[in-house]
Amino acid sequence: MMAASCLFVQEASAQDYNKWSIEAAGGMHKPVRPMAKGYYTDTPSFAQFSLGTRYMFNNRFGLKLDLGYNSFKEGDGSSAYKSNYYRGTLQGVANLGSILKFETWTNSLGVLLHAGAGYSQLKPKEPIDRANTDQMLNFIAGITPQVKLGNRVALNLDASIIGHVRQNYTFDGTKKTNTRGFNGYFTNFSAGLTVYLGKHEQHADWVSDSGVSNDLLEDLDSRISNIETDMIDSDQDGVPDYLDREPNTPSGVAVDTKGRAIDKNENGIPDEIESALDARYARKGEAAAGSGGDIVERLIDEGYVNVYFQFNSTKPETYSLEAINYLIKYMNDNPSAKAELIGYADEIGNPDYNKTLSEKRAKAVYDILVASGVSGDRLTYTGNGEDSSVDKSSSPARQLVRRVTFKLSN
Repeated sequence: MMAASCLFVQEASAQDYNKWSIEAAGGMHKPVRPMAKGYYTDTPSFAQFSLGTRYMFNNRFGLKLDLGYNSFKEGDGSSAYKSNYYRGTLQGVANLGSILKFETWTNSLGVLLHAGAGYSQLKPKEPIDRANTDQMLNFIAGITPQVKLGNRVALNLDASIIGHVRQNYTFDGTKKTNTRGFNGYFTNFSAGLTVYLGKHEQHADWVSDSGVSNDLLEDLDSRISNIETDMIDSDQDGVPDYLDREPNTPSGVAVDTKGRAIDKNENGIPDEIESALDARYARKGEAAAGSGGDIVERLIDEGYVNVYFQFNSTKPETYSLEAINYLIKYMNDNPSAKAELIGYADEIGNPDYNKTLSEKRAKAVYDILVASGVSGDRLTYTGNGEDSSVDKSSSPARQLVRRVTFKLSN
């Protein structure tokens, strides 16, 4: 089983992933400089849009080509103006989420960094020189947090700063600038969607360095955890619990391939301990005529027959139904016998809650016995609360005390 899991991991590591995506976003902006005196925008000022396509070379780095539009116009108290701004940029993209290994703690959050350069035009509605549209080189840098909505789409938020070389006019278009070099910039804040293209299930944004998707890593981790749980052998009889029909057999008792204690004479007593019981109590046949007492009754009274429960559960474990059947057979063979059902809980949790839980467990076994034909007049049930006889820090030990035991009387 472990070999099969390793093979599955190797195959998953070699899987391919999608590399193309389309991004659309819009939001608000703020021109910082240059602005002519008496001209400014609201804060925030809306009406900016972008549309782009991105290609990832791998899960860490890629390229992005996008187009953008901004509409700059007067805010409250400003002189009237309007300018349209257009740009096209080619940018490098770094998947910070993959570089910092976000997949170790999340599979739905990511961060992209982007930076590049391109061409821009500023077209004032009423320029001071109608024959001259402002044409500039732009430089852009930004950060884009992402939220994965599915294998084909993600929500993106973006904050970018866009600077210009040789911006000849103020953003309002009413005045020429006198500075050279990086003499103008503004900021964009936007929200939008990224749509992933391709035939594969995952996109490069969401795969780990090995090429295994985060969802797949979680699935593999779950499978390995299940395997580890399945291989637990609570009673140490050599048969894992998931195959063991009797995971509470006494230590040293021989079992078959299904973990059931070997009982060749079918008297209800494992062969490995029958000789010891014979020496201590006398044989069952002799006990009927002598003073040794009934061995089966002693087994039940002394806790060899128990019904076990999972943590915080009132449903008996499937394998424990055999213990209930053991009592049913005894009650049918001894019509005058009565039984007290005593429930217990481990020490995890509130004592008052555990007291109620232990009683509910006893009641659950009571209901099964009654449904199986044992008269309710012959049964009583009670909850004894927490059993503190085992190490509280040991999970296997706590499993042993989450139980219902039986006491017989006539």
